[in-house]
Amino acid sequence: RVRRMMAAAASVVVAALAWGSSSCFVASFEIAGRGPVGTTTPVVPRRRAGVVAPPTMTATMQSAEAQKQIGNDAFLNRALGKRARDGPGVTSESKLRIGIIGAGLAGMVAAMDLADAGHEVELFETRPFVGGKVSSWTDKAGNHIEMGLHVFFGCYYNLFGIMERTGSLDMLRLKEHVHTFVNDGGSLGALDFRFPIGAPVSGLQAFAKTEQLGLFDKAANALALGTSPIVRALVDFDGGMDVVRALDDVTFSEWFLGKGGSRGSIERMWDPIAYALGFIDCDHISARCMLTIFMLFAIRTEASVLRMLDGSPQTYLHDPILKYLDDRGVKVNLRSAIRDIVHDVDPETGLPTRVKGVVVSGAAAPTTEFATKGATADNDPLDGAPAPPSSTKKGTFREFDAVVCAADVPGAKRVLPESFRKYPTFDNIYELDCVPIATVQLRFDGWVTEMQDADKMNSVEGDLADGRAPGIDNLLYSADVEFSCFADLALTSPAEYYKPGEGSLMQCVMDARAFERSEEQIVADCVAQVKRLFPSAKDLNCTWSNVVKLGQSLYREKPGQDKFRPSQATPIPNFFLAGSYTYQDYIDSMEGATKSGLMVADEIIARADNIKLMARQAAQAGSPSASSEESAVPVAR
Repeated sequence: RVRRMMAAAASVVVAALAWGSSSCFVASFEIAGRGPVGTTTPVVPRRRAGVVAPPTMTATMQSAEAQKQIGNDAFLNRALGKRARDGPGVTSESKLRIGIIGAGLAGMVAAMDLADAGHEVELFETRPFVGGKVSSWTDKAGNHIEMGLHVFFGCYYNLFGIMERTGSLDMLRLKEHVHTFVNDGGSLGALDFRFPIGAPVSGLQAFAKTEQLGLFDKAANALALGTSPIVRALVDFDGGMDVVRALDDVTFSEWFLGKGGSRGSIERMWDPIAYALGFIDCDHISARCMLTIFMLFAIRTEASVLRMLDGSPQTYLHDPILKYLDDRGVKVNLRSAIRDIVHDVDPETGLPTRVKGVVVSGAAAPTTEFATKGATADNDPLDGAPAPPSSTKKGTFREFDAVVCAADVPGAKRVLPESFRKYPTFDNIYELDCVPIATVQLRFDGWVTEMQDADKMNSVEGDLADGRAPGIDNLLYSADVEFSCFADLALTSPAEYYKPGEGSLMQCVMDARAFERSEEQIVADCVAQVKRLFPSAKDLNCTWSNVVKLGQSLYREKPGQDKFRPSQATPIPNFFLAGSYTYQDYIDSMEGATKSGLMVADEIIARADNIKLMARQAAQAGSPSASSEESAVPVAR
């Protein structure tokens, strides 16, 4: 059986290599206009004319610019980075007052474009810091704390454009084009993409040479991937993508094993990658999610190149954005919870027709009583409990021409009024659920990932800043522990994570397998598992630790979820959604959040005149509101 599989796999590889050698050429390419970082660009695969996003997602989108972010063209369009870098390029004649709920990446990116288009923008964030799922902050001792481990793939064209716009692109540190797996006992496996010829040939040789899989699993792997839509996409990208989208209803394991792949390949290679992407394994993650990433890796050499920030997300990603917003008069309200979304309703159907503003409590508003006696039971964003229609809430009504809900999935569920669920767009959000993670940080008195030189591993003397410390300076994967992706931040992001006289700062993201344990037990288990992977570090001491539990992080990319992702435009013409879970043809990620922020801004800009006209007409007509008597509510304009 092995010989038959090897023969089949060899024929696939030979055919792919033949195609690669005839259709690829050695050339330099650029990421976000920052100069050569790779060696090859393939000939663009054959395309069908006029391919766009699924009709259900584009039906409510009016902006041609927003639609460029969805559909097959978005995968191959490096020019999207230029659009993100340059801004919307238009100034709206109708100036709107726009409230944005949530100051994560999606909300902040939307605010950048809307401010540049001439609108008055204000953000409201419940937490005392911005960033959403990419948040970071410092504790009382000055340690930088993160929620998650944040890696920038080379295909993050939109995010790179935003970073260039805010002056932070040079704050990324380029890593070797190698994806390294660390196994029990310290043995290493790798997908080494470094090769004179780029995608897809660089990927083929990486899989052929990897030490992570044995001969049988390599053959099975080649057989499955060789008959996948990825191969078709090399010559017919649209046809390949059509197949990938149709695979959202099956797990990656179901698809992979059905194509001749092996369980060994899943356990030793694909499960760690699936956990790194979505914190669930191949038996539970959608085949569409995994194959979307593989498609990008096969088409774009730079897609699998990794970068990490020089320090914390707050300093090196968010602060430049905040300065950009502040320079344009955008107000960012922290510790400010949205208690209600006030909206007009159709008196006959009870359907929401127009949003009038929000009720906000916390730092952004004085405390007053706001009685909700309308037709909706709205959610309290602090406790998550539905408030009865006649309850009393504290807060101030803030009037806006348009409102964007840029919260994550649990935040959107808490803040959306119950009446909104009469529309399938909003009701579908409640079909999405999220995965729990625990981000563990461990400081050691030596260099954990240095396995060759014991003296170097134990030495923390001298100036080892700027990545000069010994060890592995890259993202790491493992199939043998409960944190499938991890890194030594003192090496990968030394500007703020390296401390003189101290060693490694291991940051490990543990998933649902460990989430329910106490923080003390999580730390103990994580230390033990780190030392299993790096037995040479068994005598190093953990000198400091921290655990951040996030009960609901990324939305769970299980089969059948893609159809529930809402578009940024909604049935309520002046109410919009943003966030990496909204539909933008990519996975829940920093790039997905950035794409959604750009899309929602483009959509509002395209509708600005109509939104302004609608506000004037509503003011003249005195349309019925789902909230209480506004005379009792302080109005801040």
